[in-house]
Amino acid sequence: MLPPGATEVVLVRHGSSEPAVAGRRFPLLDGRGDPALAPEGELQAALVAERLAAAHLAGLFITPLKRTAQTAAPLAARLGLEPVVVPDLIEVFLGDWDGGEFRVRLSEGDPIALQAIEEERWEVIPGAEPMASFALRVRAGIDAVLAAAGPDATVAAIVHGGVIGEVCRQAADSRPFAFVHSDNGSLTRLVVLPGGRWLLRSFNDTAHLASA
Repeated sequence: MLPPGATEVVLVRHGSSEPAVAGRRFPLLDGRGDPALAPEGELQAALVAERLAAAHLAGLFITPLKRTAQTAAPLAARLGLEPVVVPDLIEVFLGDWDGGEFRVRLSEGDPIALQAIEEERWEVIPGAEPMASFALRVRAGIDAVLAAAGPDATVAAIVHGGVIGEVCRQAADSRPFAFVHSDNGSLTRLVVLPGGRWLLRSFNDTAHLASA
């Protein structure tokens, strides 16, 4: 049970999206790649809905990118909730390498992509969002969710791997990339106490995905 006056935010990483292919960028929205869910991502979304159906959610939040809306759709339909878009929780901007290019370069062993992982700094990527700006934006996004949720409530936010990693970094005061590896469809639980303190209750819970 939550401590009195606390709010729990269940951070759900969106389902698996379409694969990145060399030489073919995803459609962009505000500079970010905006692929749709892959078939396995649609299955993950259904399993998330099954897992959270009895969670007594007081609200459901998504980002402007379609993969979060598509992941939220089965849960929204099941609970009768209208997802609220929180622009500040959109994925980290990867500059010249957004739209799937970073994924392709990382898989090919591009030295700058590997440097970004080794140094745990997004801004190593040409034109990428600075870490400090990303941190402030994510904090503002969570604050917006908390303001909408109110105390003594549990809500879900369908977001992105980089965002989950940054939320966990702030909650745990960890290395920058210590939590960027959450799985598609996983659940990470953040509890915010009445005084504003963040507690990381769980990370990367995938028990509901076993059947997939």
